[in-house]
Amino acid sequence: MIWNAGNGQVRLDGTAMSFVSFGYGEKALIVLPGLSDGLATVRGKALLLAKPYRQFFERYTVYMFSRKDDMPQGYSIRAMAADQARAMQILGVEKASVLGVSQGGMIALCLAIDHPQMVSRLAVAVSAPGVNDVIRQCVPDWIAFAEQGDHRRLMIDTAEKSYSERYLKKYRKLYFLLGRLGRPADYGRFLINARAILSFDVSRELRSIACPALIIGALEDRIVGADASREMARQIPESELYLYSDLGHAAYEEAKDFNDRVYRFLEGSRQRL
Repeated sequence: MIWNAGNGQVRLDGTAMSFVSFGYGEKALIVLPGLSDGLATVRGKALLLAKPYRQFFERYTVYMFSRKDDMPQGYSIRAMAADQARAMQILGVEKASVLGVSQGGMIALCLAIDHPQMVSRLAVAVSAPGVNDVIRQCVPDWIAFAEQGDHRRLMIDTAEKSYSERYLKKYRKLYFLLGRLGRPADYGRFLINARAILSFDVSRELRSIACPALIIGALEDRIVGADASREMARQIPESELYLYSDLGHAAYEEAKDFNDRVYRFLEGSRQRL
């Protein structure tokens, strides 16, 4: 299979926004990752990230974006969406389907609200339209761990709150590696991203989203909660909701049918609940 995978950057305000692309279809799909982008960007990882999206290649050219390299203090999720729109325009992507996961879903919501002419279909997974009590129970702890430079606690707490017990039983034995692998040179980028979540709220603007939307959540989600997905589905006029019953926040990694579900939605098929 020809993957047509590539690595690139867009220049914005004197800094760079990295992206990877793969596929050769005429339609565009923008993928926006979650808070983990604050620890490691997509730069140079096109071949590594392409494989889960191979079913999209014939119909779509997929672009996965990181946030820009140099982010100002107080950088909001709404400002991230504005920069995302500018990056798409620079690349000549006038209209695209958008898949946002976790914090990436928040950016995707803002993109659909503020730049509706650029979003044809919207898929939002394990995300929320604003900070809620579930988010307040974990993100401030992650900020504290990052401020202390405690990478091991940050990674373990994230894993415990994200994955199913079935998954964790297999991988807890590797926790001794978590404090050593993937540690960033500093946590400034992560902290800016994390603090942006705590000031985010577009819950009163969801009704303005005009494109078809798929909301994917998980009943065991301990990071944003399942009610956040239900709220988005209630408020977005043309939306469908699917909830994984036995998975948590990492449903987009654990569910074998996740990308197939997104693909069928993008191609116009309704979800089977």
